[in-house]
Amino acid sequence: MNLLKQKDREELDAKLPSMPWYIEQFIAYKLPDLSPSSLLEYVRDYETFMKWLMAEGLTEASSYREVKLTELEVLKMESIDNYRMFLSTHKPERNNRTTISRKLSSLRSLFHYLSQIAEDDDFYPLLKRNVMAKVTIKRTHKPKDTAAKLEGKLLQEEEIAEFMAYVKVHYGTDVADNKQASHSFQLNSVRDACIISFILHSGLRVSEVVNLNVDDIDLKKKLCYVFRKGKNDDTFKTPVYFRQEAVEDLTAYIAIRETRYKSPRKEKALFLAIANGKNEGSRMTKRAIQAMVIKYAKRFGKPYLSVHKLRHSFATDYYLQNDIYKTQEQLGHASPETTQIYAHLTDKTMAEAIDRRQKEGKPD
Repeated sequence: MNLLKQKDREELDAKLPSMPWYIEQFIAYKLPDLSPSSLLEYVRDYETFMKWLMAEGLTEASSYREVKLTELEVLKMESIDNYRMFLSTHKPERNNRTTISRKLSSLRSLFHYLSQIAEDDDFYPLLKRNVMAKVTIKRTHKPKDTAAKLEGKLLQEEEIAEFMAYVKVHYGTDVADNKQASHSFQLNSVRDACIISFILHSGLRVSEVVNLNVDDIDLKKKLCYVFRKGKNDDTFKTPVYFRQEAVEDLTAYIAIRETRYKSPRKEKALFLAIANGKNEGSRMTKRAIQAMVIKYAKRFGKPYLSVHKLRHSFATDYYLQNDIYKTQEQLGHASPETTQIYAHLTDKTMAEAIDRRQKEGKPD
């Protein structure tokens, strides 16, 4: 099992004993089909919902485990509307439209299972009345809408080179007066540049980057081997292409990896960090990589740039030179519909890129 899945499975197992028995039963039912990471998101969503039920006095329970099925049966549409309102006003940075839809979908899946699939000893549904069957959840991931939100927030060809130059050199100049920031840059600039370059020239997800081991990189073939998101086969790593532009940065980082991060022989992780109070390097976390990218992006003047937008930047350029199915395979999308985001970007971003390529190809 890859490391992130293993960590999420451990957290899932730790949380389940605090859940009502019927949620434990639902998770067990879903376990063969969904990854531990997805099921952990379900449980976190149920924690949010049950905490809200207790705060609103809609249950007599004083803990998650005590919330009764009968209390779910008597919930009214008014209560669900109030919960939706709560999600939209509580910590808006965590509850955008997509997040709200996901939390409601998690509830609907649970209620559907309890009312349509699970049975008691007398073969009756566990849940006699399903209020969530009345709830309409609008799709928020339409490719055209996503493309519109991305417009102007991705790195174009010349900006990729500028951003890489900033990460490698100019950031150090900007923070020269800050001893702590300057020391961190001197220690980690080669690694940071390698990670950013690798995403920009492969389109890997941050979770896939985190899970990379040294042995997963083949510099000669320009291939890396990754556990793809959504695939539950933990015995197979998918070969994924990366561009020549990433080879130099990977070579530079691998050359200093052991000495710079004092990695023990047993540590297989490609990207390492030395945690506070530790003497040896260990695998970088997803959160650390995300924070690192944002740190450089803000100083570069593009605060909206994230790890995922680096992936989008690669995908937009890659789609210019390949068809939708090759792009789908490279990005590891389960459906070509998701990859259609980059087709919609053709309207402006990609049209400009095509014009540039045509001008560059014309003889003087």
